Amino acid sequence: MNVYGTKQIRNVVLLGHGGAGKTTVAEAMALLTGVTKRMGSVTDGNTISDYDKEEIKRQFSISTTLIPLEYEGEDGPIKINLLDTPGYFDFVGEVEEAISVADAAIIVVNCKAGIEVGTQKAWEMCEKYKLPRIIFVTNMDDDHASYRELVLKLEKEFGRKIAPFQLPIRENEKFVGFVNVVKMAGRRYTNLSDYEECEIPEYSQKNLGIAREALMEAVAETSEEYMERYFSGEEFTQEEISTALREHVIDGSIVPVMMGSGINCQGFRVLLQAIDKYFPAPDKFECIGVDVSTGERFTAKYNDNVSLSARVFKTIVDPFIGKYSLMKICTGILKPDSTIYNVNKDTEEKVAKLYILRGKDAIEVTELRAGDIGAVAKLTITQTGDTIALRTAPIVYHKPEISTPYTYMRYKTVTKGDEDKVSSALSKLMEEDFTLKAVNDTENRQSLLYGIGDQQLDVVVSKLKTRYKVDIELSKPKFAFRETIRKKVEVQGKYKKQSGGHGQYGDVKMEFEPSGNLEEPYVFEERVFGGAVPRNYFPAVEKGIQECVLKGPLAAYPVVGIKATLVDGSYHPVDSSEMAFKMAATMAFKKGFLDANPVLLEPIVSLKVTVPDKFTGDVMGDLNRRRGRVLGMNSNHGGKQVIEADVPMSELFGYNTDLRSMTGGMGVFEYEFSRYEQAPGDVQKKEVEARASKVDRTES
Repeated sequence: MNVYGTKQIRNVVLLGHGGAGKTTVAEAMALLTGVTKRMGSVTDGNTISDYDKEEIKRQFSISTTLIPLEYEGEDGPIKINLLDTPGYFDFVGEVEEAISVADAAIIVVNCKAGIEVGTQKAWEMCEKYKLPRIIFVTNMDDDHASYRELVLKLEKEFGRKIAPFQLPIRENEKFVGFVNVVKMAGRRYTNLSDYEECEIPEYSQKNLGIAREALMEAVAETSEEYMERYFSGEEFTQEEISTALREHVIDGSIVPVMMGSGINCQGFRVLLQAIDKYFPAPDKFECIGVDVSTGERFTAKYNDNVSLSARVFKTIVDPFIGKYSLMKICTGILKPDSTIYNVNKDTEEKVAKLYILRGKDAIEVTELRAGDIGAVAKLTITQTGDTIALRTAPIVYHKPEISTPYTYMRYKTVTKGDEDKVSSALSKLMEEDFTLKAVNDTENRQSLLYGIGDQQLDVVVSKLKTRYKVDIELSKPKFAFRETIRKKVEVQGKYKKQSGGHGQYGDVKMEFEPSGNLEEPYVFEERVFGGAVPRNYFPAVEKGIQECVLKGPLAAYPVVGIKATLVDGSYHPVDSSEMAFKMAATMAFKKGFLDANPVLLEPIVSLKVTVPDKFTGDVMGDLNRRRGRVLGMNSNHGGKQVIEADVPMSELFGYNTDLRSMTGGMGVFEYEFSRYEQAPGDVQKKEVEARASKVDRTES
């Protein structure tokens, strides 16, 4: 593949709802630019993007795939780095990585399905990152697809930015061409996306007039001179219109709507022309970071003629194709056989060959220039989010903003002895996917797997089996309850053992009461008078308490918030020992704890749920059913409501699926641990019964 300069590059991310046709759009563009000789299909499992076994099996995208295309543009050849992203929300981390290096977006909308949740989320992401965008409407070959209706819905949902650049031409209920609103000309498809000029149908004239007027208004708003000409009824030249529209598309004030049929490969030549004409090259943008040597903000244009800097936005770790670090070159030129400096890790690494990835194929290149996206194989230290630069000019760029995973399950290996294999395989998957986390919960003796949703965790289980030949099973996690007491008691613990020779004797009288501090397991004090218990045995008594709070007598959970005071006791000058007093304290603790109105405490989290206004009633009702306390509701900048509530952690199991179901996928949530609170009687009873076998009832 040829080397392209910054001005010749277009980095374009494909966004949209799952099943809208993003991968088919990528296939059609690959066919038209000569990458493939025939279009692959998702159902046949032979597309460039969805090459992973899981994607072929499930027939949807799981990872972001890079597809570089070479296209002969209006002013010479350009290279389009197409980033095909998953549409399903569980794989949002892949989308966030792709968006962090994109300079423009194509939001794919299925004409028949209309505006879906994924369409709205794609729009919100483009707004957040200020990405220029085109809406590409697929499925125009469907008789029941109403383009006019969809455009009205788009205008209602996203406002006056929406500008239809095309209107459909249908004959005998078949999609045969389109009206180019910008050039006021009819186009009839001849072969695939090729077209010839044709008459504009009479039935299109009314809609064409409305669409054309809106475009001319947008052009007029570019300058005062244009506004005066517009009001005096003067026509703009075609060049003036194109230049003004490009300016508006790049600044995001116009979003063109275009159309086609993925299956029939119609509409994609015009889409390629639009990418060339209306989307910006990277040199329109700045790369912003921090100069490590000075600590000051660093700003630079994407430019070949300065020191090298690049950011790694994605890592692929595959047992068959190897490890690749995908990076966007920000400044300078990256060449093979060079030494690069990882600024985040303060380490140098050797670059051997440079590649352009196209699906699963790695194409070797001689250099990568500023603004381009490429890959380096076998970097050992470098991870997603790291910045590559020269040691003499150390710049750090911001890492991609990746969603935090809140859904988790407990996992166990199916085959004993596979723990190390599973751990190694999971670390490779986590290197690829930053929304995946494996956590060792030592307190509850369980291994936890965190992800964005259940579907993602299901894919992980499947990948472990097919890629790494290890089996795990997922189950409901155990939750970290605590035990404490509610009243003050005084008890005696006497440990006495006689068995020939020296015996064992320890006797303590202790008070147990709530300490008022649930952050600490226990507080130990002594109020012994007259040497009833010699001072050198105090540490042994505390040691007994220290061991007991690890596993409470009620349900074998850790104990918190206890004050233990040694008030009296007795000793034997020969038989007493540290071990005897430790045992006496243990006996006193077990008896005293169960006499002091013991209770279970459950973990409470502070939950924030963000939903469109119309779902707030359903969400709050559901939170009440989960024993949650709704604390308040606020509007956020995106016109949505943020509901804040305190909810028991155990009640949030499965919440991700339920919230999506309630809100049609529009609801998102986050939480953090807040505190422990007394569990209701029914919850306590159930938990105590379930853990009866774990409680140590033996008298020491």
